[in-house]
Amino acid sequence: MFRRSLIVALLALAGALAQPALTTIQDVLYNADGSRFNGILTISWATFQSGNQTPIIGNTKTYRVVNGNLYLQLTPTTGASPAAEYLVTYYSSSSPQYQEVWNVPSGAQSLTVAAVRASSTDILTDDGATIAESSVIGLVADLAARATMGAAFVPSGAVVVDSSGLLETAAGNATDCVYVDGSSGPCGAGGGTSPNFIDAELPAGTINGVNTSFTLANAPSPAASLDLYRNGMRLETGSDYSLSGNAITFVSAATPQTGDTLLADYRTASTTETLESVALSAAATPAGSRAAKPAGTEVLCSGPGTGTSQTASTVLGTCSVAAGILHAGDRIEIHFDLAHQGTAGTSTMTLEWGATTIIPIAASANATLITGRAEAGLLATGAQTSWQAWGSAVPFSAGVGAAPDAYANGLTIAFLGNVARPADTLTLTQFAVVRVP
Repeated sequence: MFRRSLIVALLALAGALAQPALTTIQDVLYNADGSRFNGILTISWATFQSGNQTPIIGNTKTYRVVNGNLYLQLTPTTGASPAAEYLVTYYSSSSPQYQEVWNVPSGAQSLTVAAVRASSTDILTDDGATIAESSVIGLVADLAARATMGAAFVPSGAVVVDSSGLLETAAGNATDCVYVDGSSGPCGAGGGTSPNFIDAELPAGTINGVNTSFTLANAPSPAASLDLYRNGMRLETGSDYSLSGNAITFVSAATPQTGDTLLADYRTASTTETLESVALSAAATPAGSRAAKPAGTEVLCSGPGTGTSQTASTVLGTCSVAAGILHAGDRIEIHFDLAHQGTAGTSTMTLEWGATTIIPIAASANATLITGRAEAGLLATGAQTSWQAWGSAVPFSAGVGAAPDAYANGLTIAFLGNVARPADTLTLTQFAVVRVP
């Protein structure tokens, strides 16, 4: 009996030592101009033994900060052997900005960055010191792997890659078009044609669980180019639907249900090349003007997101639109679907357009499926937004508002969510951000 009690006690002790206590660090980070910080934090540490005798192996982890929101958990360094600390590097636009050292105490309450910061150093110094390329880890190898300019490279021209992997300027007249193989010639010469690509079109038709007939804006050509998606899942022609011209007919077993999302990608009949073709000279497009946008919708971002069981707001997915992509007069549509697993408590989701919340959704514990739509009409400065949201056990809601965020230098669209009880999970199952004509 004593031996069994001793084994049970040792097993209980081993289980207690297997998991270190964690301290939560939660904060909102800002830039000097008052805007919220968007970037990446890398946190590195050397091997140490925590205060409760748990071995912690040296490593580096990366955390993404969207719209200033930081949430992470670390093993306390209080009582560590040997003495331990965390080296934190802040990255913005893929460039390291500064570093700081964190000493993390034990405690059940979440802490701000200021509470754990021990010291900080600006990486960008002006002391005139010279750093050898060989002293920067990986720099020499990265420089050797990059594409380099060839002898025929000149500014203000279309770049092609030659057979040796060097960057050269395409040869030809200023009004010629560049082909895939790097050669050039008159645009549309010899009756040249190019296909039109349609991405993420919403088929016309009522999604109500009964209707099986939907219509595309154009007839796919060839018909096999049609990729039809339902809630992010690609459907099979013949098994799920049939196509005749631009008419889609679903089989009864695959009838789209209320709340479903349909998206179609396809090609249309080729047309003679026009001035939308790539011209060799940068002078062919006047400074400050915009190239013509392709017909149909244009997908900026799409894919599945992630899930969370956190009670604090957590990033489920992001779409980072680069500088120069968005312009006044554009209309952006955002579509997303969520799934809530568990019935322990409620769930909350927000859609962030830069630093502006344009959709707040609060769902009850028994709301298993949630879907939403948002639109942003870009103005000379900022945007006017509107949204709709509904789901199982989620009543229909809608709203309109204004987002003053600047977009010319890029914009991040973020999907954030949390649950009221850690036993539940909220998952961003699919999202798409598209620009419409």
